[in-house]
Amino acid sequence: MRKTIIATPDAPQAIGTYSQAVKIDDTVYLSGQIPLDPATMTVVDGDIAMQIRRVFDNLQAVARAAGGELADIVKLNVYLIDMNHFPVVNDIMARYFAAPYPARAAIGVAALPKGVSVEMDAVMVLQAK
Repeated sequence: MRKTIIATPDAPQAIGTYSQAVKIDDTVYLSGQIPLDPATMTVVDGDIAMQIRRVFDNLQAVARAAGGELADIVKLNVYLIDMNHFPVVNDIMARYFAAPYPARAAIGVAALPKGVSVEMDAVMVLQAK
């Protein structure tokens, strides 16, 4: 088993005791991403759609740093403080992913870090190149 820590300046730096992602052999575990701008480390301004896009952009940056793409994600977890935002997640996710889509869970939560409305984490399996 080979363990590699993944880090990129193109996604928000960890705000706690965790890594942006950890790669074990061909599997990459991407830590939760919230709608932080990686350059300023502040929550992006805008509506829920803007926040969701930022989260996908952050996940994409970490996936690329690990040698993959969003298409390599096999499991996506979505955490929302308002489940009424779930249709917006679906609409925006369709712009970032193509079929076959990853397995996914959507979980309603009471609160998220920095008071944001959405967080996502993922598991990615890299394709042999």
